[in-house]
Amino acid sequence: MSTNSPSSSKTATLTGWRATLPKDFVSGLVVALVALPLCLGIALASGQEPITGLMAGIVGGLVISWISGSKTSVSGPAAGLTAVVINQVNALGSFEIFLCAVVIAGVLQIILGLAKAGALAKFFPESVIRGLLAAIGVILILKQVPHLFGYDTESLSKAAFSELFHVSATIVGLFSVALLFIWPRTKLKNLLLPAPLFVVVLAVFLGMGFNALGDQWTIGATHLVNVPMADSVGDLFGKLAQPDWSAIGQTNLWIASVTICIVASLETLLNLEAVDKLDPKKRYSPPNRELIAQGAGNITGGLLGALPVTSVIVRSSVNVASGVETRMAAFIHGIFLVTTLIFIPDILNMIPLSCLAAILIITGFKLASPSLFVTMWRGGLTQLIPFLVTLITIVMTDLLVGIITGLVVALVMERFLSKAPQEG
Repeated sequence: MSTNSPSSSKTATLTGWRATLPKDFVSGLVVALVALPLCLGIALASGQEPITGLMAGIVGGLVISWISGSKTSVSGPAAGLTAVVINQVNALGSFEIFLCAVVIAGVLQIILGLAKAGALAKFFPESVIRGLLAAIGVILILKQVPHLFGYDTESLSKAAFSELFHVSATIVGLFSVALLFIWPRTKLKNLLLPAPLFVVVLAVFLGMGFNALGDQWTIGATHLVNVPMADSVGDLFGKLAQPDWSAIGQTNLWIASVTICIVASLETLLNLEAVDKLDPKKRYSPPNRELIAQGAGNITGGLLGALPVTSVIVRSSVNVASGVETRMAAFIHGIFLVTTLIFIPDILNMIPLSCLAAILIITGFKLASPSLFVTMWRGGLTQLIPFLVTLITIVMTDLLVGIITGLVVALVMERFLSKAPQEG
């Protein structure tokens, strides 16, 4: 009769951990290389400081990875929340008050997870979900086109005409768009560097070349990433925004919290379903536990001055493609991000904003691709009309209004139009 002693169990655990670490290390590194420009770019698209995006990526790696039950999911700032951030910060009046909404949204997500609400995404028609994603793509494109041409000033009325079109920034931006567009269609896709990182590195060197020419060719600080330089970790945290709880009684704050909770939870659940299908090992990601993990991440991120987080498809799919074994890969990606922020912020501050805009425009194009509109057209009116209503309403108003409107239209269309052939 054999028994397993505590020491033998510990040895087996260490052996398993050591066996999977090499693959997880590689996956974590590759994911971090993809995540870095996306974190910076999503912060730009959200109208916030670059460090808010990096902090969200760090929280996704260092906090959520340990609570989540998914081996493959990677969390961080999401393109799907950029419109939410912009609209709600404007409605609340400051990013500090918005951070309170992020914390409360995290609490609501934990409640949803404990209430077994992980099947929430299954109640939303596919046409509404696709309309949501396409609307996010359209918003990304519309918001980033000015940055692509070097217009990085907040107010048009305050900008000189020369700031509306910066030659060097425009060249970097357009070249980045072209490179990202042809990347998957050429042998460039076989390079070890991910496309977004390659574009960022090339843009930095182009920027250095333009700066060497001097005068009007110089890409100044207003057209570059700006993350705070800190002497220590404590000094870094001192530079982060803090939640302002003075507005806790405002109705707008609670509306913002519910909006963030619904959109972030929906995006997370849809991503989990998608990445589980991509996983060749067919591992299962428990949705209720993921909601709890995301809630803990948003509570932490809100307190640290970060953008809200979700599970994100691009980084998760890269994780799967890189041969991820365990959730240690997501944790390692977080370590790489925090190391970058602490030790090489001066290099980050050499990245032109126009190249980040290019990355986001291509991301938006993928979300709102012409082929998607063709697919919805071929699906008939019950698919096309809710899709278009959701898309247009979100672009014209906000995400929560668009989702609710699209859902109502989809239910009405399904109830009446689906019966029309039978009645004829």
